[in-house]
Amino acid sequence: MNKVATRFAPSPTGPLHIGGVRTALFNWLFAKSNGGEFFLRIEDTDIERSEDKYKDQIIKSLKWIGIEYDKNEYIQSTKKKFHIDIANELLKNGNAYKCYCSNEEIEEQKKRAKQKKVPYIYDRKWRDRVEADAPKDIKPVIRFKSKIDGSTVLKDLVQGDVKIDNNTIEDFIILRNDGSPTYNLSATVDDHQMNITHIIRGDDHKINTFKQMQIYLAMNWELPSFAHIPLIHTTEGKKLSKRDKASTLNDYSKIGIMPDALRNYLLRLGWSFKDKEIFNLEESIKYFNLEGVGKSPSKLDMSRILSMNEHYIKNIDENDLYRQLSEYCATYKEINDSNKVEKIKNSLSFLKNKAKTLEDIYKNAKYIIFDQVNFNEDDLKLIDKNSKKIISEFAAKISKLNEFNRETLEPILNELIKTNNTNFKGVGQPLRVALTGSKFGPGIYDIIISLGKNEVIKRLRNKIFV
Repeated sequence: MNKVATRFAPSPTGPLHIGGVRTALFNWLFAKSNGGEFFLRIEDTDIERSEDKYKDQIIKSLKWIGIEYDKNEYIQSTKKKFHIDIANELLKNGNAYKCYCSNEEIEEQKKRAKQKKVPYIYDRKWRDRVEADAPKDIKPVIRFKSKIDGSTVLKDLVQGDVKIDNNTIEDFIILRNDGSPTYNLSATVDDHQMNITHIIRGDDHKINTFKQMQIYLAMNWELPSFAHIPLIHTTEGKKLSKRDKASTLNDYSKIGIMPDALRNYLLRLGWSFKDKEIFNLEESIKYFNLEGVGKSPSKLDMSRILSMNEHYIKNIDENDLYRQLSEYCATYKEINDSNKVEKIKNSLSFLKNKAKTLEDIYKNAKYIIFDQVNFNEDDLKLIDKNSKKIISEFAAKISKLNEFNRETLEPILNELIKTNNTNFKGVGQPLRVALTGSKFGPGIYDIIISLGKNEVIKRLRNKIFV
């Protein structure tokens, strides 16, 4: 048996879709769990719509989520000549034929099918005609001579046996009249040439698989194994498309979803292993198999993604968390002061509290990152005459402290609560607004200690509070 080889074959006609990422993940994990190879093939034969920026985005996205392909990416357009050669070979051995139908004839056939409310299938007009009958003013397409009689069974590794009547598969075009190969020809030839043993893709490709199997058999090539995984749906149950919100990896990375968390979520989206939920990279490779893939579509659930991300934020090493926060901020947020690194590192234990994303941690840390406090106007209205008195008294008392920690701060806050006839919120809230600009945020002791004595005094003596 050949060494296991899988591939992911996106078209660079738009940003990589989250469903495509899951397909790539399943292919990669299957190859690695079987000691095989995983390849990236860029199917760029749609010249008008293919763009390098999308190819770069695909490569960058796979790298971000931790999927590494073997060797260099395979560029389909560079293999065009070989695809054409195979089309001509099929023509020569009687498995394909030239079709001289005009565009008008084809459109008329489609129109009649629509009127009858049946799927359009080319009527095979030129299947058995001789070339002497061919019109001189029409450049022909080359069509594959599909089987007419009997049925074909696809032994799908996910869906089980799938049977189809052969007469439902039209004589599909393999070479257009401009000489360019079509998807079904190019994909089949590439898969054979790349020695792909397992083709794992969305179940919307099932009809293409039946067409491609016929090309394999016509060329006497060894058939690969096929697995069709159910598509990802929206929460409303509709097929997820590139137009949907949160459909690309960039949609997730820019709000601070971490790659390991999203990869874990996508792994569990339509696949299971016992009752295990959390998988590190090594476990993902070790346990992945096609038997665990379900047969029904999965719904993309943003609340589950956030919950998974929160789990990773709470449980990963804080040095790794800081590294990812730092990379996130460098990409999406403007931070001008690199001197705050140690303060943020030392404060992560509480900055990450209740945070579901890296963006949440960033928001919690803004009072450390930026010296200039940006006040929420509604929260600033909470600072009345008594609040200003509390702020002033607190600043005066902490200026006399030699040691600055919770043990020395707690008696001061308790005294202010008593002398001002209020409660902890009555003291803590004005201090939090004064120090961070908002009544929401980390605990007041954490804020005060993380800023340090001098910075706290400086902020409390803002002319706004005098």
